[in-house]
Amino acid sequence: MAAPALEVIDLCKRYGGTLALDRVSLSVAPGEMFGLLGPNGAGKTSLLSIVSALLDATSGSVRIGGQPLHPRDRDLRRQIGIVPQELAIYGELTARENLHFFGELYGLSGAELGRQVDEILSAVGLLDRADSRVETFSGGMKRRLNLGAALVHQPRLLLLDEPTTGVDPQSRNHIFEEVRRLNVAGMTVVYTSHYMEEVQSLCTRIGIIDHGRLIACDTLPGLLGQMAGLIRFRVPSVMPALRERMEQWHDVQLSERDGQVLELECRGVQTSLLRLLATLSEMNVELLGLETEEPNLERVFLHLTGRALRD
Repeated sequence: MAAPALEVIDLCKRYGGTLALDRVSLSVAPGEMFGLLGPNGAGKTSLLSIVSALLDATSGSVRIGGQPLHPRDRDLRRQIGIVPQELAIYGELTARENLHFFGELYGLSGAELGRQVDEILSAVGLLDRADSRVETFSGGMKRRLNLGAALVHQPRLLLLDEPTTGVDPQSRNHIFEEVRRLNVAGMTVVYTSHYMEEVQSLCTRIGIIDHGRLIACDTLPGLLGQMAGLIRFRVPSVMPALRERMEQWHDVQLSERDGQVLELECRGVQTSLLRLLATLSEMNVELLGLETEEPNLERVFLHLTGRALRD
């Protein structure tokens, strides 16, 4: 069995008296697209900074491809590419000059570097602006170049920290497409974001971090399975016979609103909806209104943390 692409073991990080990471452990398989959700201050950036050897842990360890990560291990660090939350590109340089600069930092040069830079510029949709100064770029173009700078040395593990913050829909879609392409080609990706719809769309497995602790880690179906769906319906009046009938359903939780509205929390929304409609028809109860709500990642997050994500 292949070693995990990334293994984090009992990782702790303190800033003075503040515990930013509290014994975080997780494993990411080779070729996996792993999502990490959490609000600002939850510990995501600290975790990625330690994994990319930019920050020392207080305790615990990190392994890349089964090998212990040490800040001075240049060969192992070369396997990692990081797209930081803050732009790490130079406005006074052109897009091409930026990528050449970062490629040279990783020991690339000559024709090999030139070919790689052109491939990256094409992949992030900036080949036609290769020789323009970055300070003239839009926010979305800068974000795309920021991604390109992390790819020029062809890493095996890509760490993305809020890569679409403040970008236009076209650039966001371009970043999504490129990240998916890289993952399909075999690159392991750890994708952190505030935006749950991004993580839900891209990632096969998701960790939720808050107050420095990993409070959940599972596939999307596994996480969604922790939450019930909701059926909300309105009738002319809630008859005692209807209420009693539905209270006999053992796999739902019934609550009443304003004498006309009933809510059902249930594990299978579609199955429960069919049973509800059949019951109303059988009892000749008119249905005045109906809403359904399937479990989603936002509801799971709120259930686990008790609060909304912060900007």
